[in-house]
This record gives sequence, C-alpha cells and structure tokens, in this order.
Amino acid sequence: MDIGVTPKQLLQMIYTTVDANGMATASGVHIRVMVSRGLKSTPYQNPKVTVGKPTIVVLPEWKEAASGPKVNGIRLFTVHVRRGSPDVQDPGWNSLSKLNCISACIQANKAGVDEALMLDPHGFVCTCNSVNFFIVREGEVWAPRGAYQMRGITRANVIKLCQQEGLAVRECDFYLTQVYGADEAFVTGTFAGLLPVIEVDGRVIGSGKRGQLTEQLQYLYQQLVDSDVAGGREACWSDQ
Repeated sequence: MDIGVTPKQLLQMIYTTVDANGMATASGVHIRVMVSRGLKSTPYQNPKVTVGKPTIVVLPEWKEAASGPKVNGIRLFTVHVRRGSPDVQDPGWNSLSKLNCISACIQANKAGVDEALMLDPHGFVCTCNSVNFFIVREGEVWAPRGAYQMRGITRANVIKLCQQEGLAVRECDFYLTQVYGADEAFVTGTFAGLLPVIEVDGRVIGSGKRGQLTEQLQYLYQQLVDSDVAGGREACWSDQ
C-alpha cells in the first residue's frame, strides 16, 4: 500500500507531533503510528470506494512501562484460540484486524493473568497475544518458529544479541510440556522490552523468579536501546 509519503516525510510528521506536545527531549513517551486507506464514500470494505489519500495517525502519549514486571515477571495462560496459517491472515502484517489476538486477550483476562499464550495450528507453542515468547532450557534460548507469528523487531534484536554474545539460540517447534519444564521463560515487545515469565497455566517456571539469562538479556537489550538513541534525530535522518 502506498501511504503517500516517503520514510523521511513520515519521520518528520512524528517529530512535528512530538515537538507540538512538548515531548522533544522527554522520556516516558510512547509513540504509535497507524495508517488506514483513508476516508470512504460509503461504509463498505472494498478499497475502491476510498476517497483521497491514506489517513496517517501519529499518537504520542505519556506512557512508561512499569518497573515491577521487569523484575517480578508476568503470568500466562494457554488459550483455546490458535494462531492462523498464512493463507488465512498473513502473520507478518501488523494490521488492526487481529480478532484472534483480541479473543485470546479476553480469555486471558478472564483467567486473571497478564497475557495469553497461543499455539500454532499444529499444537506447538507459538506466541502471546501482543508479545513474542521465549523459553530457556539448559542454557539454550528457544524461540518458536516464525511461521505463524509476528516476527517482532524486539524478538529479532534479542536473537541477534544472543548470537553476538555467543549464547546458544535457536528457532524451533516445542510443546507446552517443554514450557512447563523450562528453566526460564520471557517475552519481548517494543514497549516493555524483555519481561520474565514466572508462571504458565498455574505452573511455576523454573524458580518462579526472574532467571539469570533473562536478566542478562535485559541488560544487553537496554544497552542496545541506549546506543541506538544516543545519536538523536541526526542518526535517524542518516538512516533514511
């Protein structure tokens, strides 16, 4: 889809919005960018009735990840809602059409946990409703294969960090029982970074506390983030 602006123009829109809200040099700001096809002449799903250019929404808000879960961890519940195959909905599209993830989230809410753990169409562990999932077994980091999930940027960065630091890491199929017997588990996402998982389906993972490897990866990831933002806007412009 042609959104009608270049990457540099989109970046300028973000900076203009941030500056207008007094957020230029502030910390604790979360920015979400959403793009739709634009206005329609009638409420109908066919893109042919779109009028004009795509609608671009830049939404910055004062929002900072709580520090508690980074140490104390979160709890997951395996839901009945599965991740679909690519011929149903491409999992690589970060679209607003995520009814399966929303249904999974609702079930997790009803179960009184923090996130839903979702299986792929074959019954293997896949991902959570809004973050990516990892386990650690015998010093090796396991990530579910990317075929049925959004291959998140933070997920990719963590895998790369493991490789750079000489930590054993692989993408593979694994079962729920292997999750229950894992030494550690954690999730990754743009907003919170890395969060330890201390419980899945009422079963305590490892010691029930943040694991040593998870803590190490949290430190390495924070270093990566700090290095990335150190160059400021000038570095972002040069990347375009």
